[in-house]
Amino acid sequence: MPAIPTNDPRQNRLLAALPADQFEHVVGHLQLVEMPLGMSVYESGISQEYVYFPTDCIVSLLYVMEDGASAEIAVVGMEGVVGVSVFMGGETMTNRAVVQSAGFAYRLRSKVLREEFKLGQVLQYLLLRYTQGLITQMCQTAVCNRHHTLDQQLCRWLLLSLDRLSGNELTMTQELIANMLGVRREGVTEAAGNLQKAGLIRYARGQITVLDRSGLEARVCECYQVVKTETDRLMSGPVKLPI
Repeated sequence: MPAIPTNDPRQNRLLAALPADQFEHVVGHLQLVEMPLGMSVYESGISQEYVYFPTDCIVSLLYVMEDGASAEIAVVGMEGVVGVSVFMGGETMTNRAVVQSAGFAYRLRSKVLREEFKLGQVLQYLLLRYTQGLITQMCQTAVCNRHHTLDQQLCRWLLLSLDRLSGNELTMTQELIANMLGVRREGVTEAAGNLQKAGLIRYARGQITVLDRSGLEARVCECYQVVKTETDRLMSGPVKLPI
């Protein structure tokens, strides 16, 4: 296949999987937007005017407690869409969405997506399959946070992030990672230090470079592979509408 140009909607796997006629029907409504680090994409309980199809950014879905403490429940990148409540009928979500890794996304008015979804064509099928994968990620994250070590959780987080980027570098402070994982910053410092001593990552001034991906995969818990396998199963291969 020819390379997809930079800042092309087809950098997003959901949009790339659309048949040509349906892609052309949607592409005129898409707007390229910059997604800076820390940007709030949506807040808990607020109706969403747009949905976002990331191309080279990562968005974290976070649950925030009354005291301000937060924990990440899922990450969304080029494989998906931010704003599933728009087509699932809920209108709002109880979590918030924040840009974890800066880049770009294509946004689409929620009204347009709902109209396209109601047509019951390939886009509807893809969105539902993606949502199933997102639910798997949320469930596995809850299990991982309860039963696995912080080293394993950090490995999972790094690998899931890398799967949603084209390179091997992440710009992320230890404080932000701690907020994502819902742990103390000191714990992240120790876990990142362990991975760096093992030669798996290099961390300096908020920049994480993965040096040995296979080493991370050998060290991570089963949760990463469960999420990756289910996401690949649901989002790869030819699209066949159910009869």
